[in-house]
Amino acid sequence: MHTQEWHGHATSWRTVAVRRAAALIGCIALVLAVTGTTAEARPRDLGRQTLAAGDGWASDGTGTTGGSAAGAARVSTVTTWAEFKAALAAGGSAPKIIKVRGTIDANASGCDSFAAPGYDFDRYLADYDPAVWGYDQVVSGEQEDLRAASAANQDTAIKAYVPADTTIVGIGENAGFKGASLQIKDVDNVIVRNLTFESPLDCFPQWDPTDGDTGNWNSEYDSAVVYGATHVWLDHDTFTDGDHPDSSLPAYYGRIYEQHDGELDIVKGADYVTASWNVFADHDKTILIGNSDNAATAAVDRGHLKVTLHHNLFTGLVERAPRVRFGQVDSYNNHFVADSSYGYSYGIGMESQLVAEHNAFTLPDSVGAGLILKKWKEAPLTAADNYVNGVLTDLIAVHNAEIPAETLRSGAGWTPVLRTKVDAPRAVPGIVDHRAGAGRIC
Repeated sequence: MHTQEWHGHATSWRTVAVRRAAALIGCIALVLAVTGTTAEARPRDLGRQTLAAGDGWASDGTGTTGGSAAGAARVSTVTTWAEFKAALAAGGSAPKIIKVRGTIDANASGCDSFAAPGYDFDRYLADYDPAVWGYDQVVSGEQEDLRAASAANQDTAIKAYVPADTTIVGIGENAGFKGASLQIKDVDNVIVRNLTFESPLDCFPQWDPTDGDTGNWNSEYDSAVVYGATHVWLDHDTFTDGDHPDSSLPAYYGRIYEQHDGELDIVKGADYVTASWNVFADHDKTILIGNSDNAATAAVDRGHLKVTLHHNLFTGLVERAPRVRFGQVDSYNNHFVADSSYGYSYGIGMESQLVAEHNAFTLPDSVGAGLILKKWKEAPLTAADNYVNGVLTDLIAVHNAEIPAETLRSGAGWTPVLRTKVDAPRAVPGIVDHRAGAGRIC
């Protein structure tokens, strides 16, 4: 087993999207130049590709090959949600390659199709109005029970569980999922590439009047969850809120009716994950690595959550890019593009061991570089050779100067060695913005 060495002005998603054609032309030119072939040459089969040696934590130990060894009978192309779930279940434990064509909507029938008989949202709002219910106890009663039953119906319908030794890959530039939650749970060796994920909308958020001083709406469903799984490679995917940004959501009881959770969560002892060349766009709570500080969670997560993030574009986000607990997380050669809604990029949580190096940050004048790091718990980190608006910046020093009440310490205690090519951070925006995301695999 290969181990790591131990030592104690903003770009919108639309702007990113219009660059895709230029990137595709560049990829074609690169392939032709390298291979000397003509445009009629047979394209590579993405389903058979595996993670390169040394490419992040997912290459450690046995590496990540997904379903590359699948026999012809276990290679399928799907165009509907039913076909996709059937393909996941087919063939037992044999390796499988699932190719996704077009956009598959897991919630094509709409939220009303999940509602339990008798559930009435207007009645729910009337029953649990803080003016009636107050803020001292969680909601309960008939309408809350019916909401929970409705939520359970949606949960069953939109979640898809990925088995071990599986590759899921999009065909062409416009393949992906809408309203779906991909569950990579307690399995080993999974590859997910070239897919666009539009965040699922929680049709039945729960009102919790005890959450904060004025209550909150709490939602479920991440676009993808790596839960207790190992050797997972997510590459050239795009994660976005699509047609339903938070700005489009209504408010009730004076709080936004939050219908989104995360774009990618890595939790519950998950390990050996590489996320490369992805786009994470237009979202609030983006990536959570380790989901709780409590003792039970710590017993599961401590010593795990080894994750590499490289050559990803984070644009139009509020927070969690990522927020880290416990894990040894290596984040390098990523481009972070902020706008006026920006909260922070890196969340420093309990016993986290984050290494953030060779990254580029593009911030508007209204956002100070001190916000890039957010201290949640006492945990040292390594942050070196990062550039903010083209200027070499000591992220820890500027954070401590701007936010002295949340002083951070340097020195994550380990040195990443599982890296392929490390690009100069000044070149990262030009490289990542044109090559990251679905439809841009060269």
